[in-house]
This record gives sequence, structure tokens and C-alpha cells, in this order.
Amino acid sequence: MSNNGSINKKLWAKNIDLEEKIERFTVGKDRELDIYLAPYDVLGSIAHIKMLAARNLLDKEEQLSLHKELISIYKDIENGKFEIEEGVEDVHSQVELLLTQRLGDSGKKIHTGRSRNDQVALDMRLFMRGEIEKISDGVSRLFDLLIRLSEKYKNVLMPGYTHTQVAMPSSFGLWFSAFAESLIDDMMQLLTAYKIVNRNPLGSAAGYGSSFPLDRKMTTELLGFDDLNYNSIYAQMGRGRSERIVSQAVASVAETLGRLASDVILFLSQNFSFIAFPDSLTTGSSIMPHKKNPDVFEILRAKTNRIKSLPNEIALITTNLLTGYHRDLQLIKERFLPALFEMEDCLHVAEFSMAQIRVRDNILDDEKYQYLFSVEAVDDLVMEGMSFRDAYKKVAADIGNGKFERPVNKKYTHEGSIGNLQTENLERSMQELYGQFNFNKIRKAYDGLLKI
Repeated sequence: MSNNGSINKKLWAKNIDLEEKIERFTVGKDRELDIYLAPYDVLGSIAHIKMLAARNLLDKEEQLSLHKELISIYKDIENGKFEIEEGVEDVHSQVELLLTQRLGDSGKKIHTGRSRNDQVALDMRLFMRGEIEKISDGVSRLFDLLIRLSEKYKNVLMPGYTHTQVAMPSSFGLWFSAFAESLIDDMMQLLTAYKIVNRNPLGSAAGYGSSFPLDRKMTTELLGFDDLNYNSIYAQMGRGRSERIVSQAVASVAETLGRLASDVILFLSQNFSFIAFPDSLTTGSSIMPHKKNPDVFEILRAKTNRIKSLPNEIALITTNLLTGYHRDLQLIKERFLPALFEMEDCLHVAEFSMAQIRVRDNILDDEKYQYLFSVEAVDDLVMEGMSFRDAYKKVAADIGNGKFERPVNKKYTHEGSIGNLQTENLERSMQELYGQFNFNKIRKAYDGLLKI
């Protein structure tokens, strides 16, 4: 009981009321953000009580009743009926409160051998696994679309640029597949992040283990982790660190989308007119009737730029923290969770929009692009026996004298060129990467936990 006689709903409460202003400041946005962690908190609790029962730290009958109630809470979460009540600090407190209200003292035993520290660490690990799966799925779908577009438009030429100046011939096939390959590198980073977070911190308690004979390998298996964080101190040091690693992988995806958006914005302008989209994807002007603005791609670029700042923000929050838990880590959640949701949204919007792109043919017929083929002219002279440097000077002189004639029907055959996009190898690489996640293992683990 608190001093005013009400039930204290804080797991750490010692019958002392905290100043309301201090409580608001320290709790921050935990209550609203913890809703997203709720299903994972319940799954972690189910695994924990099964382990406690196996170690004779919880009566089998109590474990069964707790298991049933936790499944009931999980279903409420799925159906949108779960909420963190006013005065309840976080999701862990709410779940324990519900169990205590329904089962009495048995509900209080769910915290045996746990600290909120390893509960939060576990919930965040499970959450990150789930978000990486969603983001990886989005990356995979966008990749597939870009490969299809690359094959569809592989013979449609466009200018290539260096220094934003016309440089050499390119193609839409080459352009689309460049972003597809960029997504492969992004997927590699997501896989690395996934392997790092797919280790179990549960049982590390406040960072120094527990005197209870916990079976950490059992909870690791029950929750579908690949392994556990063996050192209990390091399990807690992973707080903030694992979020930063995931955010770095997500920022890599954001960089790919941001650059794609910038290209689209440029190519869509009337000075280029390389591409077009249906009117339903563009917006108008309040004063200029002719305007068709690429707002969706500008917002996409801005959102992805904001996501790219996340690793640095987390790094700054965690800079110079000593070993052990610090409340500073709570602030990561306020930026980290929304950023992952935003990344999912960006991927969906990018896929939806790019699926409706229209590509203009015969762009290079314009006279202003004739010097785009100067390198091909140099290559022709080299093939006839002239040294490259002499051929370069001759073509440069021809351009300067107005005598340059553009070569026609040039063939590109080496791997990764206009005429040899290697999309089949790109697809193979992406499939191999995606297969290494083994998300089915997690689904099976969760299915097992949600059965009595």
C-alpha cells in the first residue's frame, strides 16, 4: 500500500510516493510505447514460468494457471483490448498486476529470478527480431520489384552522370538493378544485426545473474533464440548497443531509399522527363495549375534522412556510460521504436509507388546527348590499334572542332554492364541471404508457447 492507502502499481515500490513531477519526467513515454512490447513481454513470461516449473521454483499447478492467464492476456493484446492502466508504470507492471488480480499471490511469483532490466532487454530483443523480419520482408519485396523493372527496361537507354554532368550511356535496367544490388548489401547488414540480437539475455537479472538455479538454455530454446548472452554483465551491456546495431542496418536501407527518391525527383522534373507516374501519385500547387509535385518521394527522402540520424543519436545517449544499467537507456525507446515503424512504412510506400513508374523511351535520340558516346568512339580507335591516350586526344579534338560523330549500336557484354545485368546472380544472392534468417524457427517457438 502507498501512503494514501491505494494499491501501489510499481514493481519497485517501497511504500513511498514519488513526486508527481519527477514521476512524469522519469516515466516519459514508456506507457504508450510499451504497448508495442506487450506481446513479447507475455511470451517472455510464459517461457520464464515454464523454466521456473522445470526447476521446481514454481508449483506445476500454479504454472498451468499462470500459463492460461498469460495466453488470455496475449489474446487481449492481439484483439486490441489490452491497455496499461493509469498509474501503472510499464507493461511488466501491468501484466503482473493483471495476474495478481486474477490469481492472487500466484501472480506475484512471475517475477522470481527476474529483474525489470532483463525483462526490458528480452522484450526489446524479441521486438527487434520481429521488426527485422518485417523490414527484411519489405526489402525483399522492393528488391523483387526492382529486378522485374530492370528486366523490363533493360534495353531502354538513359544518360549516366558523374558530377551531375552527362557522362556515359546507361540504361534503366542498369539503374533499377543498381538499387536492387544496394538492397542486397542492406540485407547483409540486417542479417548481421539479426544474429547479434537473436541471443537471449533473460536470466541476467539486474546484470549480475541470480542465486536461483535458472535454466537459461531452456528459455533460449523456448523463445527460439539461436543462443544466449552467456555473460550476465554483457547481457545488460547489450542494452543500447543492440539497438544501435539494428539502427545502423536500418539506416543502410534508408540510405538506399533516400538516394532512389532523389533520383526519381530529378528524373521526374520537366527538364529531364525521363519518367512519369500516374496523377494520383503526385500533388498540385495552390497557385500554379500545371504543377505535378513528387511530394511522396520528397517525404520519403526526408523520412529516410531522419532515420539515418538514429545510430548517431543512440551512440550519443550511450556515450561514456559505465558498466551496468542506467536510466539513460530508456530514452532510446522513444526514438527507436517509431523509427522502425517509419522504416516499414517507407518500404511499403516505395514499393507501391515504384510499381507504377513509367519510363520514357528514345531519350538518347536528343542531340544534346551525342557526346555521351565519346568513350565508345575512343574504344573504337583503340580496337583499331591506336593507343588509348592518342585515341582520347583525337576524339577530344574532334569534339572541339565540331567533327565528332557518334558511334551506333555499341554492345556491352561484361558482367554488370548494360548488356549483361547479372540479375540472376543478384536474385540468387538475395535468396541465400534471406534464407539465413530462418524466421520459421521463431514462429514455431511462439506457437509452442501459446499452447497449454
